[in-house]
Amino acid sequence: MDQLQAIRAFARVVEAGNFTRAADSLDMPNATLSKLVQELEAHLGVRLLQRTTRRVMVTPEGQDYYAKASRVLRDLEDIDSSFNIARSKPRGHLRIDVGGSTARDVLIPLLPDFLARYPDIRIDLGVSDRSVDLIGDNVDCVIRGGALDASSLVARGIGQATMVTCASPEYLRHNGIPAYPEELRNGHRLVSYLSPQNGRAVPFRFERDGERSELKIEYRIGVNESNAHLAACVAGLGIIQTFSYAAGAALRDGTLVEILDEWRPPPYPFHVVYPQNRYVTHRLRVFIDWLVECFPARVAG
Repeated sequence: MDQLQAIRAFARVVEAGNFTRAADSLDMPNATLSKLVQELEAHLGVRLLQRTTRRVMVTPEGQDYYAKASRVLRDLEDIDSSFNIARSKPRGHLRIDVGGSTARDVLIPLLPDFLARYPDIRIDLGVSDRSVDLIGDNVDCVIRGGALDASSLVARGIGQATMVTCASPEYLRHNGIPAYPEELRNGHRLVSYLSPQNGRAVPFRFERDGERSELKIEYRIGVNESNAHLAACVAGLGIIQTFSYAAGAALRDGTLVEILDEWRPPPYPFHVVYPQNRYVTHRLRVFIDWLVECFPARVAG
């Protein structure tokens, strides 16, 4: 038995929550992964995992072993990295998750610069407004906007997006231009962004002279994906609040018109988030540093 390989296999099963996802992330057959874990259990003389037809449960002994083994794996990666960083360029595979409009309008246009700087790094880009399980889905980092939940994740600020309220010229011709936020209650149609996490409509927010307000109005249509949310506004379905970087091209060519610009919503913070208990590889470190350098200007719109 290759004990180090078996420890890595066991740790990945714990993190992924099942054998199938763990095997996929390690690029090995499910049977091979299962055999490695069985050999490790036989070597230790304890059961680390409780297997059922539907799920894998970590035993108390398995939890204790995982806590100690994961520290060893991080130390080994740290040792390898300390010798390699000074002598080699970062290389390998990065798995990144990002929201739809942020990918289209901010990250992807910036990526040629990153790939030119680091030609030996390969990127898998997961694009969705839905949250991912950083550990279970084996994602290196997530780029997300908005308030952060208290958790065991590490977050680093990478800028603030400008928010705008806008509508199509056709909609405004038929419904008039609201002069102040409260006027939205007088028969205007709102296209709300629905949180992919809980399905609730995100309130319309406004700020003027340091005073902030929030409007919760029944919406005409709700959309839970950022690019489709913008498309609904372009189609004349109603008024939206969105990022200036997403609506910028449509605002410049007249497809959309900004309204209530004296009551622009507060800036929207963005972060890059990664697991606290996972070793930060050289390739992830340079990606995060690059985001801190390049992302803020682009996301500001």
